[in-house]
Amino acid sequence: MSVTDHDSTSKLDAHLVDPEGAHARVEQGALLVDVRRAVSRQNFGVVPGAEHVDKSEVDTRFADGDRSRPIVVFCGSVAGSGPVVEQLREFGYTDVVHIDGGFEAWKNSGLPTEELPAG
Repeated sequence: MSVTDHDSTSKLDAHLVDPEGAHARVEQGALLVDVRRAVSRQNFGVVPGAEHVDKSEVDTRFADGDRSRPIVVFCGSVAGSGPVVEQLREFGYTDVVHIDGGFEAWKNSGLPTEELPAG
């Protein structure tokens, strides 16, 4: 791992929260954003109330948003959510975190999830 890679990883880790911390933020009004692909959502379930945003649409979906609103991002892993957190921070969002362990950690913590209907 190069120094640049390590710095990048440390930067992403600085914005990690555990599932319970993420849930507390959402309960206090943070926007919960699921950036997993549709197939992952269909196969593994969803978090009720989470807004699904395709990673390729982050720039357009958040171009005109309230940059002070807290946002919690999750994917299947931090490798998927971390770049989205950094992208939102580059857009000027000031309170953006992602879930350590992603959707699986949320689900394994006993927090609310549901299956999508087949089809």
